[in-house]
Amino acid sequence: MRAPGFSADWYQAVTEFAHGTPGWVHTGAEVGTDAGLLAFAALFAAGWWRARTRDGRAMALALLAPVAMVCAYLVSSNVKDVLQEERPCRAVPHAMNIAACPAPGDWSFPSNHATIAAGAAAGLLVAWRALAPWVLSLAVLEAFSRVFVGVHYPHDVAVGLLVGLAVATAVSLLAARLVTPLVDRLRAWGPVGPLVLGTPAATPAPAYAGGPGHGGFGGPADVPVAGRSHPVGSRPPMPAPADAAVTVPDLPVLDAQGRPSPAPGSAPGRHRRG
Repeated sequence: MRAPGFSADWYQAVTEFAHGTPGWVHTGAEVGTDAGLLAFAALFAAGWWRARTRDGRAMALALLAPVAMVCAYLVSSNVKDVLQEERPCRAVPHAMNIAACPAPGDWSFPSNHATIAAGAAAGLLVAWRALAPWVLSLAVLEAFSRVFVGVHYPHDVAVGLLVGLAVATAVSLLAARLVTPLVDRLRAWGPVGPLVLGTPAATPAPAYAGGPGHGGFGGPADVPVAGRSHPVGSRPPMPAPADAAVTVPDLPVLDAQGRPSPAPGSAPGRHRRG
């Protein structure tokens, strides 16, 4: 496979610029192109530690992040062997590479470093979204450094980023469905499971302490519930005792003409016609 002309032109422009930078920049770029991958390893460990107090899916995604990165690398490595694009530090005349050119047979397209960085970023992003701006920036910087030191074309690292993001994201999301139940089971397995995988934080139960304004039993007194005749948490109405007296109001006694007669012992009253 031959590199596109526009990518070779961009490669020359970047490497000529890099060649004109101070020596300490060259050293930093050579060290940083591999040190960036170590930063992702540290973030994997931080993600695992964070997930120890979260649910099973969060722990599954944290554990799958490095696995997804490795899967992305395997895809990239196999594509390299099929396409066999020569490295620009050998193919481009008068190449100004800072880093040593890899040995023949170590093909260029796509960039494994870019794929690994993007795969790590994607795995971490799925498991820990707050890291998105940091891990994506680190992946792009890692990819650019491979062009800066002169061992990859720009299209090598661009495709490597896409492969890493796509493969790692798909692996993480699909495998999480299988790994989450396994994590839940292993967390209950003796002392080793909680030690390695942690235990999710307990959800606090609602309080039901009695007190004024708490509906008798301490629950909220104004929460309507279907089928309930008394407020949540309040004391339900107590049934009347079986032997309780039933009070019936007195009814007036009528005489033969249908008029109310005076109660016994009371003075007869006069009825005024209306």
